[in-house]
Amino acid sequence: QVQLVESGGGLVQVGGSLRLSCAASGSIFSVNDMAWYRQAPGKQRELVATITNGGGTNYADSVKGRFTISRDNAKNTVYLQMNSLQPEDTAVYYCNADIIPAGWAGMKLVYGGQGTQVTVSS
Repeated sequence: QVQLVESGGGLVQVGGSLRLSCAASGSIFSVNDMAWYRQAPGKQRELVATITNGGGTNYADSVKGRFTISRDNAKNTVYLQMNSLQPEDTAVYYCNADIIPAGWAGMKLVYGGQGTQVTVSS
């Protein structure tokens, strides 16, 4: 069974930094694209950043220059370094990953984590 577990959220002041982690575990053949999403109260979930297993990245315009997505393929883990945090970054942050479970003959499935709360106080 495959699962994603996020960690690293918390309360931070405006201008501060946080680093989120998301580790995939279980019977995994390969982990492909990974991504971070966020959902603020009363708003739709939005894509924050993506990273391929080759390291290619994309960012939402709202976080470019402030957030950095990275991954450790040996640990099946994706990170989100968040700097210069602003109140509008307050949200629950979720990671997603395209994973081929062991024994699934190349069939990619999308897995999501349970989310971690990030609160930026002014």
